[in-house]
Amino acid sequence: MVGLLVGDALGVPYEFHDAEDLPRTIEMEPPEWFQRAHPSVKPGTWSDDGAQAVALLASLLDHPTLDADDFGRRLVSWLDEGYAAVNGYVFDVGIQTRIAIDRLREGVPALEAGPSEERRNGNGSLMRVLPVAFFGESDAELVRIADYSSRATHGHARSRVSCALYVLWARRILDEHDDPWHDAVRSLRAMIEPGSDEHDALEKHIRPDEPAEGRGSGYVIDTLRSARMCLERHAGYEDAVRAAVALGDDTDTTAAVVGGIAGLREGVAAIPTRWLEALRGSELVDPLLERLLVRSAGP
Repeated sequence: MVGLLVGDALGVPYEFHDAEDLPRTIEMEPPEWFQRAHPSVKPGTWSDDGAQAVALLASLLDHPTLDADDFGRRLVSWLDEGYAAVNGYVFDVGIQTRIAIDRLREGVPALEAGPSEERRNGNGSLMRVLPVAFFGESDAELVRIADYSSRATHGHARSRVSCALYVLWARRILDEHDDPWHDAVRSLRAMIEPGSDEHDALEKHIRPDEPAEGRGSGYVIDTLRSARMCLERHAGYEDAVRAAVALGDDTDTTAAVVGGIAGLREGVAAIPTRWLEALRGSELVDPLLERLLVRSAGP
């Protein structure tokens, strides 16, 4: 979670810029000459990515499993009241996520709120799904929870399958599996019905057996590919998240998705101290992390 939040905050100032326009060295506070994406946002602030991940973690901690409608209410509270946002300030929201939250506000069940048209495949559910990896007793349960968490804002199979694969990948890294990506793919394939929309999403769009290549865009498939590419090419946390930001475009989300996996893989000690000290919002997430650690330790 810390890796996700640091990656998100690192990418916030650089969002919407082309790769060639970014500074050579990526830091929480860009050079004075650089035109920041959100000038009113202080360095070290997480975005909608981090806020929704915190909201998802809180919801999972408060229930035996994911209560999709509870999570939906928290998304509404985030947008309307600044819940889980640093200083209660919401400065960015995706178009599709706003549409879904409008539906949630109107009383549409969370499992039906996310638009499911093919063109509605932004990365807004992938960016926040990491907390699911800490819950669930089986791969099937992890996939179900990831699927349900996505449906609140992103209902298309590509978004849902990307979330499921990411969570399985993260869990295997947490469990120190020798080949986490390919074993996650193997497990997901065994659960997907051939010829289904989910099968099409995995095999025709994610194409998990091909070399990872990505451009850092806001398309959910490209975000997943970009994350895998950065993580395979860069061993350390700092290098991996910097590589994610260096792709340009949706820098905060790519770095959040990379940062979550890199944090699991490398440990919090691998995150530069200067970035940890710059991260804002600790009062929002630290109590949740303490609860998560207690829960993980068991009786």
